[in-house]
Amino acid sequence: MAIREELESFLDEYQSTLSAYDAERTAALWGTPGTIVGDDFVGALHSREEMAQGLAQAHPIYQTLGLARVDHTVVDYAELTGSLLRARVRWHFYDSDDALLTDSDYEYLLRRDDDGLRTYVAVAIDEAEKLARVAADRGVRLPGM
Repeated sequence: MAIREELESFLDEYQSTLSAYDAERTAALWGTPGTIVGDDFVGALHSREEMAQGLAQAHPIYQTLGLARVDHTVVDYAELTGSLLRARVRWHFYDSDDALLTDSDYEYLLRRDDDGLRTYVAVAIDEAEKLARVAADRGVRLPGM
């Protein structure tokens, strides 16, 4: 399978788990330890159970904002080695009327393991500021903001 097709297949599965609010299925697409990095947060999760719990913590925020569906666009990618892949992905967040709420960019470091691509590092580029903007537009107060 070509690299782009492999990446798109992985991201299609990832977006379906996000849209379904299925933290366990999303966590299964991560390798361990998995590291999430943002301007205000750095954390490494050492098991899929920890990853699922961490991912599930964001679900109430997305639900409060009215997120109903997630889609993606691959902005850029590069095969770094035979096993490592870097990808910049723009996630598109839609409400139940299929109106775009916002988008958000992430950089990922993925590794091709025996069972396929797995995310090992995710860097949140602009998610916090864009979610805060959606919350303000909708009159929603997010925890910690």
